[in-house]
Amino acid sequence: MEISENALSRLREFLAGQIGLQFAKERSLELDRGIRAAAKDFGNANVETFIDWLVSTPLSVSQIESLAAHLTVGETYFFRDKVSFQALEENILPALIAARRDTGKYLRVWSAGCSTGEEPYSVAILLRRMLPDLREWNITILATDINPGSLKKGIAGVYGSWSFRDIPRWAMESAFRKRGDGLFEISSDLRKMVTFSFFNLVEDGCPSLLMGCNAIDIIFCRNVLMYFTAEQAKKVISKFHRGLVKDGWLLVSPVEAHSLGSSKFVAVPRSGVVLHRKEQGDPQRKGREGSPPSPPFFPLPRETMRLRTRSVVSVKARPRATPLPPRPPADPRAVDLSLYREGRYAEAEKKILSSLESGGNRGEEFALLARNLANRGRLAEALEWCGKAIDADRCDPRFYFLSATVLQEIGRMEESESFLRKALYLDPAFALAHFALGNLALRREKGKESRRHFTNALSLLQGIDRDSVLPESEGITAGRLAEIIESILGKR
Repeated sequence: MEISENALSRLREFLAGQIGLQFAKERSLELDRGIRAAAKDFGNANVETFIDWLVSTPLSVSQIESLAAHLTVGETYFFRDKVSFQALEENILPALIAARRDTGKYLRVWSAGCSTGEEPYSVAILLRRMLPDLREWNITILATDINPGSLKKGIAGVYGSWSFRDIPRWAMESAFRKRGDGLFEISSDLRKMVTFSFFNLVEDGCPSLLMGCNAIDIIFCRNVLMYFTAEQAKKVISKFHRGLVKDGWLLVSPVEAHSLGSSKFVAVPRSGVVLHRKEQGDPQRKGREGSPPSPPFFPLPRETMRLRTRSVVSVKARPRATPLPPRPPADPRAVDLSLYREGRYAEAEKKILSSLESGGNRGEEFALLARNLANRGRLAEALEWCGKAIDADRCDPRFYFLSATVLQEIGRMEESESFLRKALYLDPAFALAHFALGNLALRREKGKESRRHFTNALSLLQGIDRDSVLPESEGITAGRLAEIIESILGKR
């Protein structure tokens, strides 16, 4: 059945206004194909009836993301867009690797809109080739998407011949094992380099210690921005700018480059392609103090879609000994958060330090300074300020939680777990701490224990208004976190 132009027009208006997806008339075939697939998935055989339902029904976040996944599915394959990978290999990575050999041997890459994983795995393959001492490096490759089906395939790391139609021969021979069914499986060492996570570029915050998208060196976001309205694209680009370290790089497709025309990024022609670099704003330090960070704590691990069920020793939660006294109201002299939220970290740091000199709200400001430094990759300093926040108020569970996130990035896992349990001792209803312990157990392949923590967090969230922003979450609402946990537990 052909979809009428009137129905497509109403659909375009709905998608642009309510979801932020833009479909020009020349992309009508793509829109037609996507909406038919969505209608089938939603259980509606009549496409125009489905469109009528869409434009007249308030959709849940999970329904919106399911719809967007059908409408934004694009083809991908290994080493797609050769000129971008050539620029990465010849211009970006050599300088970055040379600089980091003396400052901790770490790299952080984010594939935003990773689809089925070919792009982030291509980055992993290239890095393994360029780093003969790869085992001495701490490599974080974060791969995010809003399509759970795509994430499942990326987690599995198994591909058919269509994904290899433009792959270099050396990469095919070194990175994949042919299976008996004719499919190809990526090697386990490369699979371990990539962490797949559910992430909504428009709705979720960045930078975020919670989501792992902070202090990034290189962001790939190709063939994604073209689906957004100009306003939504501007919003996402601003997030990317805040999430990158100074001199960090953003790679978009040529057709999307116009979206960055009025942004803070600087266009840099390299190897036949225009790259975009963060050279303005916060003058962050180029090196990290302290130990090199581990892969991010909070992105959903590759076991997200297949929780293990190994037996683990049950850890009983300790009851709160006595009720905590009411917390005093925030000090009116506390520093304005606007500079931090805008990513103007150097200015925010100066203002926080100035406020502390005049006797500001010390615990709150110690914690804000720690978060500021962590977003800039200065982890040792961040941990020091976390300690000062705890010394200022040893009964505030938020400060232990923040310390745990920084400890996790540094790689001190056991200490991180200890601080999370301290946070829960002080506040057994701290849902984010349960969520963090669930992720930590999942990374250790303790599926039963992780499921218990996730279930506890989900139970606590059900008693909170879905639109309420959770403290320490950097903008994530109770409803949003519940949906993330449900995706981990396979309930979505």
